[in-house]
Amino acid sequence: MRLPRSVAGWTIAVFGVLALVMGAVGLLWPEALLGMLGFEIPETRAPGDYTGVFVTASSMASFNMGVYYLLATATEWRAFYRFTVVFRLVTFTVFTLAVLADVAPGRFFGVAAWEGVGALATAAGLWWDARRSAPSGDGDGPVALAGEPLPGDRRGAGTPGAGPATDAVH
Repeated sequence: MRLPRSVAGWTIAVFGVLALVMGAVGLLWPEALLGMLGFEIPETRAPGDYTGVFVTASSMASFNMGVYYLLATATEWRAFYRFTVVFRLVTFTVFTLAVLADVAPGRFFGVAAWEGVGALATAAGLWWDARRSAPSGDGDGPVALAGEPLPGDRRGAGTPGAGPATDAVH
């Protein structure tokens, strides 16, 4: 797999790897994941307790999300990067409210913080990348802002900044 080509790409790659790893941990050793999140692990589960099913479903979703984030990194899919900023901030808000409402244990706020810090890091990376590729004003012709095509560039028509992904997987 190709290494990220931007600061924002690195933030997405880090989150992708961690989501993939945490998903794998939850699938292979659910008790470890529950313990890291601050949930109690009883010796036995009562009939009708579907914690195992929930952990399996959440872990599979995390694993898949990790793959999606890594694919977005490999293709430098900047529209996806921007999308994640918004929804990771929503996730931060929902998880924080769950802790404040005593729906989740206090240690679960670490997950909320991870989402919030990750969203802000990606937003900062997007800002930095756009600033780094901004026109210098030397009159040498058009310069694309990060994630935006140059005039007449038909690569990824309809998706700003999307080029062919043929070089993404080697």
